[in-house]
Amino acid sequence: MSRRCELTGKGPMTGHNVSHANNKTKRRFLPNLNKVTLHSDTLGRAYKFRISAHALRSVEHRGGLDRFLAKAQDADLSARARELKKEIHKARTE
Repeated sequence: MSRRCELTGKGPMTGHNVSHANNKTKRRFLPNLNKVTLHSDTLGRAYKFRISAHALRSVEHRGGLDRFLAKAQDADLSARARELKKEIHKARTE
């Protein structure tokens, strides 16, 4: 299981631990990933995702999973999220 957000594509970053003596050692900054269940209003189903806390706030701010996926770029989404986006778009056009 990769350490990457399924909705925003946010992943690990690298940097340094800096001591008081200004010694630098490599470290990784990992995203704050959470397992959440999000409900799709259009499809009437719940879906489980592993997303960052920032993405969860963004989903709530935009008004739900359907609206978030409508504005999200396909390059940032996981394969499963892209398929869900297509299903939602298809259900809305019908």
